[in-house]
Amino acid sequence: MAAAGAARAAGKPGGDGVGPVKKVRLSESVVDAIKQMIVDDGFAPGAKFYSENELTAKLGISRSSVREAVRILEVIGQLSVAHGKGIFIVKTDAHPFEGFVDWLRNNDQSLQEHFEVRLIVEPQAARLAALAATPEDVAQLEKAHAGFVRNARLGLTAETIQCDRDFHKLLARATHNKVLAALIRTMTTSLIDDWISSFHTPGRMEKTVGEHGLVLEAVKSGDAEAAREHMATHLRNAIRDIKKSSATDGRR
Repeated sequence: MAAAGAARAAGKPGGDGVGPVKKVRLSESVVDAIKQMIVDDGFAPGAKFYSENELTAKLGISRSSVREAVRILEVIGQLSVAHGKGIFIVKTDAHPFEGFVDWLRNNDQSLQEHFEVRLIVEPQAARLAALAATPEDVAQLEKAHAGFVRNARLGLTAETIQCDRDFHKLLARATHNKVLAALIRTMTTSLIDDWISSFHTPGRMEKTVGEHGLVLEAVKSGDAEAAREHMATHLRNAIRDIKKSSATDGRR
């Protein structure tokens, strides 16, 4: 923290001089703002970084957006979160995939449990959506999918994560089962690691484009069993690809 203090004393543009960014949902601007703050405020590898509360105040955004951005930076190996101690800086020049592989190895069991629950719930949600979706529901799903495809092609990881979560929430809402919709909405918030890990797995973003497309087409055509199977396949493929990544040595 001494480096950061020296940077602020020297009048660097970071620290207390960092102006707030616009209030946004999970977005690259939050991740990039934190990355720039690390540089501008002179944080060295191993230094203790600002707390979530401090980042929320400095950036002028919600704590949930800060938490998710910090989680992304933790997954790619730029930050390390030690519960009860704080947030620390990791090597800033490491390849993002190397940090991701290390993170996966430490979180393999919890990710497996997350996907086990999702495999119980979400294929049935897709089946019910195919039976109950209205034209308006389908239009919203198409919009979310189009946003996913656009952001994936642009390489905007955080925006793509948000579109993916929106797609799953909208699919649940299309069941018109309020309890199920609330459950999956909670899952998309509390199981953020699933989405982050998926889209830092090489090739997974591109595969998800096709897998979501198959679920969407099944819902549009009212094919309940196809919707269920495509969703189950999508989730099984995702956890399989993530586990493959954790077994590599972090090299492409």
